[in-house]
Amino acid sequence: MILLDGKKTSEAIQSEIAADVAEIKKQGGKAPHLAAILVGQDGGSMTYVNNKVLACERVGFDSTLLHYEDTISEEELLAKIEEINQDENIDGLIVQLPLPKHINGNKVLEVMDYKKDVDGFHPVNVGRMVAGLPAYLPATPYGIMQLLERYNIETKGKHCVVIGRSNIVGTPISILMSKCTIPGECTVTICHRNTVDLAMHTRMADILIVAVGKPGMVTADMVKEGAVVIDVGTTRVPDATRERGWRLRGDVDFDNVAPKCSYITPVPGGVGPLTISMLLKNTLRAAKKEVYG
Repeated sequence: MILLDGKKTSEAIQSEIAADVAEIKKQGGKAPHLAAILVGQDGGSMTYVNNKVLACERVGFDSTLLHYEDTISEEELLAKIEEINQDENIDGLIVQLPLPKHINGNKVLEVMDYKKDVDGFHPVNVGRMVAGLPAYLPATPYGIMQLLERYNIETKGKHCVVIGRSNIVGTPISILMSKCTIPGECTVTICHRNTVDLAMHTRMADILIVAVGKPGMVTADMVKEGAVVIDVGTTRVPDATRERGWRLRGDVDFDNVAPKCSYITPVPGGVGPLTISMLLKNTLRAAKKEVYG
């Protein structure tokens, strides 16, 4: 069994990005610029956005954090997004979720300039991904593809089973794994809450990707010998032995599943660290105009 080290892979990707940025500056170009909008005081969102800002500093990006109270109106937020759309100095924009209930998340997404949508959630980017055209890929699926590629995991002709159909992870990774690319070229089954006999499907998986947010739901009897298991779940569970009183646990019962696997991601330290790195990668591509010219 080999651990898929997302932390190490993320550090390598960020080093590559930093070298690219240094070369851009050396040639007289400007640093890529990422803007992030945060609404409200959600602790998890604040931590995540601050980590993104710190990552920008590490690789030499410029960054702007716009933090608003949750009383901001939808009209005000949309106006700010339109302002950023027109700002030629800003290459990428993310709006941290969740948003307050009085703000329509779909409207926010559709107003954003798809050429600056480095989260890869705008309908134009999603559509181009489905069509196999150049696009900004959603960060977590993009990170999974990087893990598979950098560990030279064979995907062509394999059966990939995805548990979870969210627009953030499950649906896009199922599309990417089926594409005529490497990684890719898989036969894909996507499972969800209404799937009958889930274990029957998971036991057929050469590559099992789980993204549902249910700690330990995938048990050893659900995984075949030699499978590659990608665990996207990160849920806080109580742990009295930790000073903070909790720890992160994935969707896979790691201790019992890992001995059956050829490769498996740990939680934490697997897919998670790659998400911010791939966001940076998309921002660099936006600055270099690699996707939309």
